[in-house]
Amino acid sequence: MQSHLKDCDAYIATGSNNTSRYFEQYFGKYPHIIRSNKTSIAILDGGESTADLDLLADDMMLYFGRGCRNVTQVWVPEGYDFIPLLNALKKYNYIIDEHKYRHNYDYQLALLMMTRQFYMDTNAILLSENPSPFAAIAQIHYQFYTPTQPPIVNPSEIQCIVGKGGLTFGSLQKPSLQQYADGVDTLAFLTGL
Repeated sequence: MQSHLKDCDAYIATGSNNTSRYFEQYFGKYPHIIRSNKTSIAILDGGESTADLDLLADDMMLYFGRGCRNVTQVWVPEGYDFIPLLNALKKYNYIIDEHKYRHNYDYQLALLMMTRQFYMDTNAILLSENPSPFAAIAQIHYQFYTPTQPPIVNPSEIQCIVGKGGLTFGSLQKPSLQQYADGVDTLAFLTGL
């Protein structure tokens, strides 16, 4: 059985970057909201309190860290002490008991070990230096910045920024009514049809 979307007033679609290109091709001539891959990042300055890092751990790991509002990359100043962040993340070590998560963790750990890449580990969450804001399940990427080379952010990839110059820690999974995905007011779009 084949199903077609015909004679609709508008289209709202969410998918990967590749899928969104197809959505644009099919629905581009109609009123639409098409969303592609997004993720969130944190920018730290090293002065975060233990409470801040505890809230950041929630921003990273709630919902297994897989939503567009989950932090998958952290920008830190050169010389940053990762120990307090690793300690904050340990409250989520219980997710290693979920077998599908454990499979991803083991796979990502094996890749890091085979490629001899430096990583940090809470025994459930891996941190590795990587320029991509998108990280695999069980992994958080980090990048260093300096005062002369601030964080480089591609707005087309980023849903939210938490920390220095961004939203408050712990707020990412509790958006306000005005914090629409991709900054597009879906209700205004629908009522404007």
